[in-house]
Amino acid sequence: MTEVTALPLPTPVPGPPLTVGVEEEFLLVDAVTGELVPLAPAVLGGADGVLDLQAELTRYQVESATPVCRGMVEVREQLVAARRELGRLAGAHGARIVASGTPVLGGERPPPLSDDARYRAISARFRSLVDGLTTCGCHVHVGVPDRETGVVVSNHLRRWLPVLLALSANSPFSRGRDTGYASWRYVAWSPWPSAGAPPWFSSVEDYDSGTRVLRATGAALDPGMVYWDVRLSARYPTVELRVCDVAATVDEAVLIAALVRAVAATAVAGEPALRVPDLALRAAMWRAARDGLAGAGVQPRTGELVAAADLLRELVAWVRPALRAAGDEALVLDGVGRLLVDGTGAARQLRAFGRRGSAADVVSLLVEQT
Repeated sequence: MTEVTALPLPTPVPGPPLTVGVEEEFLLVDAVTGELVPLAPAVLGGADGVLDLQAELTRYQVESATPVCRGMVEVREQLVAARRELGRLAGAHGARIVASGTPVLGGERPPPLSDDARYRAISARFRSLVDGLTTCGCHVHVGVPDRETGVVVSNHLRRWLPVLLALSANSPFSRGRDTGYASWRYVAWSPWPSAGAPPWFSSVEDYDSGTRVLRATGAALDPGMVYWDVRLSARYPTVELRVCDVAATVDEAVLIAALVRAVAATAVAGEPALRVPDLALRAAMWRAARDGLAGAGVQPRTGELVAAADLLRELVAWVRPALRAAGDEALVLDGVGRLLVDGTGAARQLRAFGRRGSAADVVSLLVEQT
């Protein structure tokens, strides 16, 4: 496999930290049985409009979005407030919110869709692909000065996508069954024609040409259906990372946001990005979805299997100057340390199941963590 030369550690230029925002998607489950319940319209109907709470593709799901944040303390406060409010609203209808990339129990196929013309159009175009999309992710938006910089950030994030997926893996179960994957959510997304790791882009024009291909062929109905793991926003000066499972806990969501912002800051500093060959990246994404942090990952410079935890340590070392400049170094070192000891959300789900072989125990853990 193609070997790529290692790059020296970067030194970010001084400047204010980049802005950041986080979206989290959640499942709604019955408070007694733990099975999915299609109560999103009722739950969201009680919202007072203070927080940004939204519907998702199916009526099994709800979503929250933070405002534009300047730092991780603000991100954490906003995530805590949204989870508490969604929990309160769900509780009023005998339900709970769950932060898991895929449902552990229950759910119809095809799932009941939200009452939205765009979602109906997606279902009509893509048919049975919609059946497997009761999935929940964590999306991180980082502010950039212009689209040219956004392309540079996308190329940098592209190299680290397998690591970010592995550390966020939180979906080993589907319909009561252990799938054998740490992130079944990512696998379920893979058949979509506009999903997966983005290409390497040489310019904004190259990026726009790629999105035109998706729309011209019918692989995407609109810019919002460019489902790449990293994409430029069609409406705002931001880059959106979409590769991660929804985080099991608020602290893990904050960790993801801090790491993504640090990669973006390194890119903005002008460091050249490591260009990983498409085949190596595709294999690395599959391996990350399968193993999470507990097993092997693919070293992009050699194509060889190494410990996934070592790749996470490499990421932290690479962005450490940016973390220090933003005041996030201690937060990330502590969060990564806890992940390496306690395991990812997927590992904790599997441990909960292993104690008694009960999927209901997994749902109970998820409710508590969320």
